[in-house]
Amino acid sequence: MRLKPGQLSQHLKRGLKPLYIISGDELLLVSEAADTIISAARQAGYESREIIPVDAGFDWRNLKKYSGNTSLFSSRRLLEIRLPSAKPGTQGAQALLDYCAALPPETLTLVILPKLDRQTLTAKWCKALLDAGDSVFVSAVERKELGPWIAQRLAAQDQQIDTATQRLLADLVENNLLAAYQEVQKLGLIYPPGRLTLAQVTEAVLDVARYDVFKFLDAVLEGDALRTQKMSMGLKEEGAEPLFILAMLGKEIRSLIKVKLRLLDGDSFQDACRANGIWETRMAGIKAASTRLNLDELLGVLRLLPQVDKTVKGLRNGDAWEMLSRIGLRLCQPDKLFSFAME
Repeated sequence: MRLKPGQLSQHLKRGLKPLYIISGDELLLVSEAADTIISAARQAGYESREIIPVDAGFDWRNLKKYSGNTSLFSSRRLLEIRLPSAKPGTQGAQALLDYCAALPPETLTLVILPKLDRQTLTAKWCKALLDAGDSVFVSAVERKELGPWIAQRLAAQDQQIDTATQRLLADLVENNLLAAYQEVQKLGLIYPPGRLTLAQVTEAVLDVARYDVFKFLDAVLEGDALRTQKMSMGLKEEGAEPLFILAMLGKEIRSLIKVKLRLLDGDSFQDACRANGIWETRMAGIKAASTRLNLDELLGVLRLLPQVDKTVKGLRNGDAWEMLSRIGLRLCQPDKLFSFAME
């Protein structure tokens, strides 16, 4: 039987099968699904747990030895086989076929695999696994699903947020589900059950370094050249991560470009912002920047960002912080000329 992660807990209450397969690339959700099965196995009396990490040097002949070893202190055990690749090779494929043909007694086997593509699903060893046990296919949480996913996790700890706060959290963690999970856990520790305001979430989620990054972005959007330079120097002195600043700056520029294109198509400013997921607290800055900067200027700055990235990574000579400072100035005062020396 193929299950979704949300179906797993109820399914396990009806009894455990001898074999479970978990497949997916979203490590947090794969780990949670595995923990759910392991917890159910322990409650059912599977006290012993053995982990078989299948690395590059793994001898597949040992799989039979593992399956034959039983604990002296427990009659029931859980055998966890972790495959970092969905390509076990000829020897591995045969070993898995043999294993599925004769599952060891008093053993619950858990096989953890990365995401299975269409070709892998047709392989004999993969079919044998799926036919012999129940499987859980873990799908990645798409960007548009991230806000509701966060809200659902908060609801599980009796906390609620509105749509604007969902967007804020989703923007901050981007597609890093583990970071989203950690922020949800943090909010549960800081605040009691109930509705959380946008101000509460902002204060809790943004640490000092990141908060300063957002103040730097606010200064850039508002066109405040002096404040932009002060913020840039302050971030450098505090040891802020330039790649994070670069990523957030790139995100703002791409948002501005999308808003400008919507405006050229005749959309209102409010509609253009909403269509691009810009939260209301940032609309004033976006409006100031979109009025001040034209499309060519924005595209020109966007083309400079990969050069800063290469400089940070040591792939070209230069001072990344100086480049970020000059890019900030260019966005603040596009009518003035600055020497970039980035070519």
